[in-house]
Amino acid sequence: MTKSGQLWGGRFTEKPHETFAEFNDSFRFDRRLFAADVRGSVAHAGGLLRAGLISSEESDAIIGGLTQLVTDSAIDPKFFESTAEDVHSFIEGKLIDAIGDAGRKLHTGRSRNDQVATAFRIWLRDEIDEIDALVRELQLAIVDIAEGFSDAVLPGYTHLQRAQPVMFAHWCLAYFEMLKRDRERLADAFERVNIMPLGSGALAGTGFPIDREAVAAELGFASVSANSLDAVSDRDFAIEFTSVCSLVMVHLSRLAEDLIIYCSTEFGFITLSDAVSSGSSLMPQKKNPDALELLRGKSGRVFGNNMSLLAMMKGLPLAYNKDMQEDKEAVFDTVDTVKISLRAAAIVVENAVVNEERTRDAATIGYLNATELADYLVKKGVPFRTAHEAVGRAVLFAIDEGKELNELSVNELKQFAAEIGDDVADALSLDATLAAKSAIGGTSPVRVIEALKTARTYLS
Repeated sequence: MTKSGQLWGGRFTEKPHETFAEFNDSFRFDRRLFAADVRGSVAHAGGLLRAGLISSEESDAIIGGLTQLVTDSAIDPKFFESTAEDVHSFIEGKLIDAIGDAGRKLHTGRSRNDQVATAFRIWLRDEIDEIDALVRELQLAIVDIAEGFSDAVLPGYTHLQRAQPVMFAHWCLAYFEMLKRDRERLADAFERVNIMPLGSGALAGTGFPIDREAVAAELGFASVSANSLDAVSDRDFAIEFTSVCSLVMVHLSRLAEDLIIYCSTEFGFITLSDAVSSGSSLMPQKKNPDALELLRGKSGRVFGNNMSLLAMMKGLPLAYNKDMQEDKEAVFDTVDTVKISLRAAAIVVENAVVNEERTRDAATIGYLNATELADYLVKKGVPFRTAHEAVGRAVLFAIDEGKELNELSVNELKQFAAEIGDDVADALSLDATLAAKSAIGGTSPVRVIEALKTARTYLS
């Protein structure tokens, strides 16, 4: 290691230009990989020992020194003050200072290329686990509010126009299902992150008899990379991760948009507590859903990180290229943004109240039972298209009369379809409209109760 703290200076006679050094160095952000890199280095030391490349005394000194670095980092506020090029040279320099020449042997059989990729994967595995736990917490908050307002009904929408009534809990469970798929995608992405590149060297593999599988087992990796060129230049695991996170943010953004609309004065379906709202500097009456608007806005940030990684990797020749240093900040920012967004979303849901009378009234206005009338006619033997046309004319008549369909008399309805009988009133009631949607996945109260139980079982 050179006096300047670099791992590569032996071939050079001049020190780097200060602007290039600032441009090139990554310690200001990749220090987040410190603990992960130490874990990888401890396991690598064990691999060197088993291969006979270092003595047991040297192994003990290396592992002891690395362990002490972790301890020091937790108690020394100035620990990370350094001019090191990156976290990897920082750790190696600290270790050599602490234990001497034994520390110089740690890098035997590895390159920064496979070292970086390994530390990155170790770190990202832990973050995926944390994000998954936060998604689960949001799911839990959604199920809690669904159960807390289990009798609430609201209009369902298509094209943001009232369409058919649904149980509020059914609306909640739609987001539960989106988040469930997000967790499945996170788990799937984890499988491809959980492959160890250590032992791939700079690009061609290592010439030392290091048992890669033993090192992988110690680090909790499911397997080792099959191709050294691919292993050191692969960042598709990072792209996949940010893609999964982009979908998480799509779902949070959609949830936020629904709630922003529902808590507006025009809708008045939802009331947010003061804890998750803010006011206006000018208008004293305002109560703004800023937390939800930030959720909606921050989604674009994560999408941008995903696109940044795709653009970075496009057209890169094998194997490692310095372009790939740009992967860290995009992934770090994605992790930070998704985690705080999930926490915020859960808190908003926990602080929301459904205005049940308002939502029920809205579910009975706007001809939301028109489809139910068509279905009623189908059950009487009328072809659906014929029934559809007849109900459309009935709706036009009701609009002219200033009435809802269920407010029309039987005789008024009969002029559009002779099959309509005295039982039509019961068929068009809100309760009947909801109960009729009893197929699996439907909004009938019975099905919604079953779905809530299934959700609880899943979460437990």
